Amino acid sequence: MTTYDLNTPAQSRLLDTLADKAIFVALPLVFLWFGAMKFTAYEAGAIEGLVANSPFLGWVYNILSVQAVSNLIGTTELIIAVLLALRFVAPKLAVVGAMGAIGTFLVTTSFFLSTPGVFIPDHGTLAISVLPGQFLLKDIVLLAASIWALRDAIRA
Repeated sequence: MTTYDLNTPAQSRLLDTLADKAIFVALPLVFLWFGAMKFTAYEAGAIEGLVANSPFLGWVYNILSVQAVSNLIGTTELIIAVLLALRFVAPKLAVVGAMGAIGTFLVTTSFFLSTPGVFIPDHGTLAISVLPGQFLLKDIVLLAASIWALRDAIRA
């Protein structure tokens, strides 16, 4: 039977390497998927309530259509995906991508406070709705992953 002792330097380095590579595979995939979906009418409609209630983004609907706003957000997300994916060939570009990812998730986590229906006080102080509450909850983890990515890209 094989045992693994992650306290050995070799095992620890292997785990660090896997974790760093996983972040720069997973985050670009998330941004690629999210970004591509923004070009559909389905997704443009799905994010409208979140964006419209945001003090940071709500004003853009005064200038652009629902689909145009979604396309703009999607384009931004696709650019972030590419920049993050370049981590192993152009770490400086990945720094820019990670900062974009952090900015993205700072804005989306702010939706907790600006979007009606996130909290459902009838079910308890910390109760959140499935949509949009639990949907937004993942962005806290993605924000943490983006901070990790920034640290790693800077070190590279």
